Amino acid sequence: MDPWPFRNLVIRTPRLELRPDDDAGLFELIEVAKAGVHAPDKMPFVVPWTDRHPREWAQFYWATRASLSPSDWTLNFLARVDGRVVGMQGATGRDFAITREVHTGSWLGMAYQGNGYGTEMRAAVAMFAFDHLGAEVMTSAAFSDNAASHNVSSKLGYRPDGTQRLAIRGKLGINVRLAMTREQFVRPEWSIEVDGLDGCRHLLVSDGSDT
Repeated sequence: MDPWPFRNLVIRTPRLELRPDDDAGLFELIEVAKAGVHAPDKMPFVVPWTDRHPREWAQFYWATRASLSPSDWTLNFLARVDGRVVGMQGATGRDFAITREVHTGSWLGMAYQGNGYGTEMRAAVAMFAFDHLGAEVMTSAAFSDNAASHNVSSKLGYRPDGTQRLAIRGKLGINVRLAMTREQFVRPEWSIEVDGLDGCRHLLVSDGSDT
């Protein structure tokens, strides 16, 4: 049995290749983040990780990988264009066998923003979750002033699902929750290719009783 079958998982779109993070790709991702993810006077993340030392970025991804279980999993897909890492698309399932809900979060390096990659990689994960894992609901969130993220959500069919008041860098931030059912999903004209899922499906869809 493969000790880490996620190394074989890949989602392909017309322009992107999404693979769960590994160490080589992770350090490439960190270099993308160090080059800039957002304007210095903005903080689009609930956890202001870009204010922290890059060592902590690596530790976060390692910890997420190490704690994965069928009842609480997060896959941080490295998004690549022509073999180059451009950002990250995350997907989280908690008690997924029961809830059938997947939460997403993502970011792109500033050098790669404005090309439609954000929409493409979120749509890819939505199709992966709905069509290959049997998800029924996709959720996401973004601060009210994060126009780029809300534009992506609107294109794909997400709808507002409440708000949360948070303190970010000593100021008030309104975090807007978003949700989308399978029926509400506005599918793109293209489709995805998925390889390597059979080896790790039991770690994503199982209730954990067989592990």
